[in-house]
Amino acid sequence: MRLDHRKINADLKQPSYPLHIFDTVTSTNQVVWDLLAGGNPFPVIVIASQQTAGRGQWGRTWVSSPGGLYLSIGLNINLEAKNAPHLTLLSAWGIAQSLRRYRLPVQLKWPNDLILEGRKLGGIKSETRIHNKMITHSVIGVGINWSNQVPDPGIPLQSYPNPHDIDSLETLSAITINGVFEGYESYLKEGIENLMRNYIDILDSVGRKVMIEGITGTIIGVSTQGELKVSLQSPGSKTTLKLPPGSLSLGYPQGESTP
Repeated sequence: MRLDHRKINADLKQPSYPLHIFDTVTSTNQVVWDLLAGGNPFPVIVIASQQTAGRGQWGRTWVSSPGGLYLSIGLNINLEAKNAPHLTLLSAWGIAQSLRRYRLPVQLKWPNDLILEGRKLGGIKSETRIHNKMITHSVIGVGINWSNQVPDPGIPLQSYPNPHDIDSLETLSAITINGVFEGYESYLKEGIENLMRNYIDILDSVGRKVMIEGITGTIIGVSTQGELKVSLQSPGSKTTLKLPPGSLSLGYPQGESTP
């Protein structure tokens, strides 16, 4: 069933945002790119009840089953290409903060997951267009489990047993949209360093032990470029490694997840 745009607009901080709502699409990210190519003004927001070729990290494609939130936002930005990781970081933090205001203890799992009670609630995928080493356009794609069937270690929000204040997929849509823009505005006003301090405050893995080439390390945070920071100690020496996304899988207590 198609979402009610009036209910979404009622909870948006900026209800003038144009919403493009579909039952089924191949990929909400691709629909945004197509709408931008057709001359639609920024921001472009696309929401679907189902995806048949959703995009994940590392080029993965999967079917997004009915009942979840599949949403993409197209932004017109002016950002150095080397800072592309900032887009996922600011979006993840903004959405998590927005959800936490509704009595959901959401945390962040490096590099791009929203987690609840140690399970995957959702994920974020950003795409960019670059000209002269500058990002000119970006699409932030978000998938959040609502009532859809998910394999372990996923969790649909409707099965979360504790009280919270999200009563519909429309409300979840508005929270997510508000969160992306909140993260972006915070980034523009306060910079990446401040945003990362807030990001690390709700990162689930700080203090966790990991094994790097036979040496035990401790996760101490995430860099401004989205790298996992691991402190390694051996007799007489101490160093900090910065691991790029994709170089280490942190997994979930219930098993591995598809990013």
